[in-house]
Amino acid sequence: MSLKGDKTKRDILEKAYRLFAEKGFKEVTMKDICELTGLSRGGLYRHYESTEQIFLEIVHTFSDQQKNEIFTKIEQHIPAAVILEELLSKYTEEMIDSKNSLSLAICEFYSNSSTSQEENSVKNQYELSKSAWTTLINYGISTKEFNRVNPESVFHVILFAYQGVRMYSRLMEIDHDIPTQIICEIKRLLLPKEVPYEK
Repeated sequence: MSLKGDKTKRDILEKAYRLFAEKGFKEVTMKDICELTGLSRGGLYRHYESTEQIFLEIVHTFSDQQKNEIFTKIEQHIPAAVILEELLSKYTEEMIDSKNSLSLAICEFYSNSSTSQEENSVKNQYELSKSAWTTLINYGISTKEFNRVNPESVFHVILFAYQGVRMYSRLMEIDHDIPTQIICEIKRLLLPKEVPYEK
């Protein structure tokens, strides 16, 4: 694909993300995406056939980016504690930023009975995330930066606390102190030094 084609696809994905975050999955149409991107229907369909295809690419891109980021940093021997701090800072920002949450759209998409079996499994995204996080935690244990914990258990605490806040933030106002409390407890689980609670 040409550089112009790549740029157009990035623009479609960025603007479609905003629509899905704002309206959920079910309410977004190809017409909405055309209007926001300024593309004709033909121009949009040249790149994507449906909102489902666009949404899946957005979800897969985020999962792949996180996994690649973690693996690349480990290969570069960046300290596990530094990688953890960067990830948790990003998670904190995302938990606070309810307007840009895809949680509602993800629930709508994966619970849609018309979605094919291959697409209907959020399990692939879960497994990608688990692989990345458990690799990071094992790396931190091996370098003695992290406590000797069960990596899968800690991953579950991180994932479900994060996704729980993201989902609840679409339904009610979340106190900004809640993400800070969660992140502090995750650090307490992993880091040998005492982590002070920051109010």
